[in-house]
Amino acid sequence: MSSENDLLTSLDVDELEALADVKLGPSSQARLDELLAVNTQGQISGDESKELDQLLAKIDQLTILKTRARYTLKQQAEATQK
Repeated sequence: MSSENDLLTSLDVDELEALADVKLGPSSQARLDELLAVNTQGQISGDESKELDQLLAKIDQLTILKTRARYTLKQQAEATQK
């Protein structure tokens, strides 16, 4: 990341820290684990495969948001040290 557009400037430090630590909800994580197990066994249905893809896409989006939050925190910390 190297763009000002990546900064989450509308959030305060507490919000950024909370976002940086966010995890998939327990029920979604449990379902993801189930779907991954079924997929590993080669017994996943078409609908389950779509659901798995959707959960993985959600995780990707969470990862991007978490990274942006950490990046913003780092940039803010560096700015206050100058």
